[in-house]
Amino acid sequence: MKFIKNTAKINEQDDSALLIAYKKSGDLEVLGTLYNKYMHLVFGVCFNYFKDEEQSKDAVMQIFEELVTKLKMHEVQNFKSWLHVLARNHCLMALRKSAKNPTVAMEDNFVENGDFVHLDIDDAKETQLTVMEKCMETLPEEQRKSVDLFYLQEKCYKEVAEMTGYDMLKVKSYIQNGKRNLKICIEKNSEL
Repeated sequence: MKFIKNTAKINEQDDSALLIAYKKSGDLEVLGTLYNKYMHLVFGVCFNYFKDEEQSKDAVMQIFEELVTKLKMHEVQNFKSWLHVLARNHCLMALRKSAKNPTVAMEDNFVENGDFVHLDIDDAKETQLTVMEKCMETLPEEQRKSVDLFYLQEKCYKEVAEMTGYDMLKVKSYIQNGKRNLKICIEKNSEL
C-alpha cells in the first residue's frame, strides 16, 4: 500500500516558513519563491476582472510590488486565501479608478461605456465579501478552518478531517455551527 502525503498541509507549512523568512530578511527572492507558487492563480483572478491579458499581466506585477510592503504590515495566516483577496481588491480598485476616468473614443459617439454599467453590483458584492471576511475572522479557529476548507476551498468532509486532524463528526459540527454563526454575523453586519 502506497502512503500518500497530504500536500495541502505541506504547502501551507511551506508558505508559513517562506512568510517568516521574508519578514525576517526582507529578501525579495524568498518572496518571489512564495509568490511564484500562486502567480497563475493571481493572473486568473485579474483576467476574470479585466478580460485583457496584458492588463492582467501588469496587475500581477503590481500585486507583487504591493506584497513587498503589505506582508510586513499584516499578519497572514493563510497566504493563498489572503493573496486571492488582495488580488481581487486590487482589480476592483483599478476598475473603480478607470470608471471615474473613462476614456471615450470619437467613434463611440459619446455613448456610456458598457463595461462600467455594473459597477454598483460589483460594489455590493465587494461589500458583502468584506463583511463575510470580517465575520470569518470572528469564528472560533476550528469553525473558521472547517468552513474555509469546505466552502471556499471546496473540500469534502473527509478531506477537511484529514487536513485539520479533526474527527469527522467534529468537522460536520464545526461546519454546521460555523455556517450558522457566519450567517448570524453577516445578517447583523449587513443591517448596519
